[in-house]
Amino acid sequence: MQKFLKAQVASFSGTVVDFLTTLVSVEIFNIWYVNGNLTGNVCGGITNFYLGRNWVFNSRNKKVYIQGVKYSMVWAGSITLNTSGVFALTHYCGINYIVSKVIASVVVGFTYNYLLQNYFVFKQS
Repeated sequence: MQKFLKAQVASFSGTVVDFLTTLVSVEIFNIWYVNGNLTGNVCGGITNFYLGRNWVFNSRNKKVYIQGVKYSMVWAGSITLNTSGVFALTHYCGINYIVSKVIASVVVGFTYNYLLQNYFVFKQS
């Protein structure tokens, strides 16, 4: 349970970086919300990888390259799911992109991201 809670704190930290980057990209730099979301996902993903490797899963003794490749595979799926979710909820349902981002982030984070990071990326021997 402690690992799950730490993973949620790391995920929340990555999400804060993600959301701030998205908001700054869209609201200040006037970048299209889908591109702003993608930029936010990249920044948040880097934050989450660092925290996951070093704090949540305490997996520093493993090769960072191998973990990075695995994380990138999972991350590509996560970005696809998050970006598609934001687009679908905003474009087809008329929901504000920020609310759409919250919904997509929570669903993807609690399911897809946690499970694949725990059992694939940072798997303990």
